[in-house]
This record gives sequence, structure tokens and C-alpha cells, in this order.
Amino acid sequence: MDWMVLLVVLAGLACGFINVLAGSGSLISLPILIFMGLDAKVANGTNRVAILCQNIVGVGGYYRQGVLDTRHGPRLMVPAVVGALLGAKLAVELDENLMRLVISLVMFLMLGVILVKPKRWLEGAVAPQREGFRLGEVLVFFAIGVYGGFIQAGVGVFLLAGLVLQSGYDLVKANAVKLLIVLGYTPFALAIFIWEGQVDWTYGLLLACGNMLGAWLGTKVAVSWGPAFVRWVLIAVVAVSAVRMLGLSLGWF
Repeated sequence: MDWMVLLVVLAGLACGFINVLAGSGSLISLPILIFMGLDAKVANGTNRVAILCQNIVGVGGYYRQGVLDTRHGPRLMVPAVVGALLGAKLAVELDENLMRLVISLVMFLMLGVILVKPKRWLEGAVAPQREGFRLGEVLVFFAIGVYGGFIQAGVGVFLLAGLVLQSGYDLVKANAVKLLIVLGYTPFALAIFIWEGQVDWTYGLLLACGNMLGAWLGTKVAVSWGPAFVRWVLIAVVAVSAVRMLGLSLGWF
């Protein structure tokens, strides 16, 4: 029994560390929860407990290091929260395979964008427009919110793409705002999973311990090592996530 506890905590540690640097850490934690015997839908809901705790720590860490945009970041939470409510409701009813296939193809395309235009990801936009709401931002972050409410795994990658390519942040600042957005919608999504009885609190809190430690370490690394290091982590995560999503959708593993 002790090894099971250790495995869940270590999975949370890896998940939290990857999530605050890039995203898709849930591709580690979700299979572990399912391996522990949880139904896929219960694992999906249980994972949100750890994500909520992780993002409280991560947002706090980025804020203390002065890289969190507290002016425009909260505005981006609004469409994401609305989308996440819809996505979480869909998650208790719909099959995931088709969405995984589409997401894997999008991730392969995104990998090409990251490799071809490194400067945009490292430096952000020259003069990003961050006053008020823009229709493009609303639509982008609503759509990402729907996906995040649905399955969570991989949502960080799409948030980073939106924050860099649409809102003009560099990768470190985008990671900080990404965690803020996920922190904004996760309580609402989690509430739906709790209502549907799809949360295992024992595993959720064990996983949360690891996620919080991983988030604390990840924020330190991101700020200290800078956007260039984060970009290479992101490239690795996107490549692995795309293959993983494709394999799941096609039944390879």
C-alpha cells in the first residue's frame, strides 16, 4: 500500500513540475489514477483536486517573483471559465476518442509553429495590446476553456499558444497567466465533478501533495532559467503529448 501512495505523490510531483513549465502534466497523473483502479471519469474529476492545489501554489510563486500580469490576466479568465463550465458538463457524458484525435493533430501543427518561429515564443510581441477585451481573445480562451473543462490534459499547451500568439506574452509570463486562468475555472469544473460523484478524495489529496511540490519547484526553474529553457521543455512536452493523444485515440496503448 505504501508504494501506491508513493507512486501517486511522485506522479503529482512530475505533473505539477511539467504543468507550470509547459502543460500536459495530466498525461502522467491520469494514467496513474486509472492504474490505481479509478474509472476514467472519476480519474478525470479526481485530477482536478490536485490541479486546483497546484495552481494556487504556482500562481503564488510567479506572483512573488514579479512575472504575473495581474491586470490583463484576470480578464482572460472570464471566457475560459464560461467555456470550462460547458466542457465539464460534456465530460460526464461524451466519449473522448474523437477529441483526442483532433487534439493530437493540432499539437503536431503547433510543434511546427514552435520550431519555425522561436523568437515569438521567447520574446513575445513587440507591442502587445492588452487593454480591454478583444474578440479574438474571447473566442480563443472560451474554446480552450471548453477543452480544459472536458479533459484538462494538454490544456496548458493550448493556453500557452493563445497567450503567446494571441496575447503577446513571452513563455515565462505566459506560464504565469496560464496558471491564473486554470485556477479561475478549475473550482467550477471541480464542483460539477463533485456533484456527479466523480471525485476520489483520498487519491485527489495525495496527488495534490505532489502537484504542489512540483509547482513550487517549477516556478523557480522557469524564472531562473528563462524562456529559452521553457521553450525546449514545451517542445518535448508537445511532441510526447501529440503521440500520446494519437495513440490513445487509435487504441495503440
